[in-house]
Amino acid sequence: MTLKSIVAILAIAALPVCAQAQQQKAAPKDAPKAAPKPTKADAQKVIKIVSSDKAKTQIYCDIAKLGEAIEQADQKKDTKKVEELAQKADEMGAKLGPEYVALIDGLQEMDQNSKDGQEIGTMLEALDKLCAK
Repeated sequence: MTLKSIVAILAIAALPVCAQAQQQKAAPKDAPKAAPKPTKADAQKVIKIVSSDKAKTQIYCDIAKLGEAIEQADQKKDTKKVEELAQKADEMGAKLGPEYVALIDGLQEMDQNSKDGQEIGTMLEALDKLCAK
């Protein structure tokens, strides 16, 4: 799963939440805080956590498969299926730990074409290679 796929999954998953947030008139103190910008060290930590545990590696690979299914459902404009799969991916991602969740949330805010975004994406490809086995 590439950085582009990860960001696409998260963007799709966030759509219903964003729409709901726009409909509610929340006070400024209730406004959600932006995720911190992920660093290469954050990515390295997640790679180590996921790659050192076979169960977590399998979950990561399953999330990658869900990402592909989400992309297909999105191309077919099947929003119900997209939301269902995105929810499942979010639940699975939580099983990988708070470091993974923080990294993915931060990547959602990051420009994937930036130098850091590209470097982190390249680093995450190491995890994708574990799925190919």
